[in-house]
Amino acid sequence: MALADLTKQLAQQAILSATEKPEKPAAAPAENLGNIVLGQIHAMQKALKEDEELAVWYEGGSGKFRVMEVYFPSWRLAVLSGLDAERALTRVIAPVETLQIVAKVVKVTPGNKPARVGLVAPKSEAKP
Repeated sequence: MALADLTKQLAQQAILSATEKPEKPAAAPAENLGNIVLGQIHAMQKALKEDEELAVWYEGGSGKFRVMEVYFPSWRLAVLSGLDAERALTRVIAPVETLQIVAKVVKVTPGNKPARVGLVAPKSEAKP
């Protein structure tokens, strides 16, 4: 009789486990793309020699311009500021996920001081 009870109990457990909804695994935390972008530009600038500068370019609907500052009011939103071909101040305000920027190490002409891209992180939000 004990074997019949054990079989019945195993069958009940199998039915219960088959009808239960499986627990969803905890979602992995989303990557902080703003922090990654800021870190990459900072690392590239840190590795520059005295006669080099990092030229960061943005090309989009407003045309192409050289980025001189990357400001993050929050980690999800970036404000790129710089000068276009006519030397007019240009800004792009965009979600970080949509940014496509190009960074290139260039030599500075002798006698000129290398330019550095300003990097500003959010003040009120902590880094994840």
